[in-house]
Amino acid sequence: MNSKTKTGLSGLAGLGGLVYSTDAGRMCPDCRQPVASCTCKRSVIPKGDGVVRVSRETKGRGGKSVTLVKGLALDADALAQVGKQLKTACGSGGTVKEGVIEVQGDHVDTVMAALQKQGHLVKRAGG
Repeated sequence: MNSKTKTGLSGLAGLGGLVYSTDAGRMCPDCRQPVASCTCKRSVIPKGDGVVRVSRETKGRGGKSVTLVKGLALDADALAQVGKQLKTACGSGGTVKEGVIEVQGDHVDTVMAALQKQGHLVKRAGG
């Protein structure tokens, strides 16, 4: 054997052994588990203390205020739905980013009232 063949074989061994198999069916490319038992696509519901915190923030927004809602223990779809309801109640725009609902403008009182009406335990945070 020449040295070229040896490096080719060691390159395949570096792949972790099994290169392709149809035993388990379709495999998830991220977690390398069968698609039926894939764990990377499941939505993780954040656990909190059960208190929804509503605050107003102006940092990094050019002086414009934004109402932030943190601590809602909901999955992504339900959080987007609540965000849409809050934006409609306030008559303004906003977004849902990384588990935090942002509503444009100073609508702390309106958001707190809407969340309490939905049955959430709400606290004002940040003064």
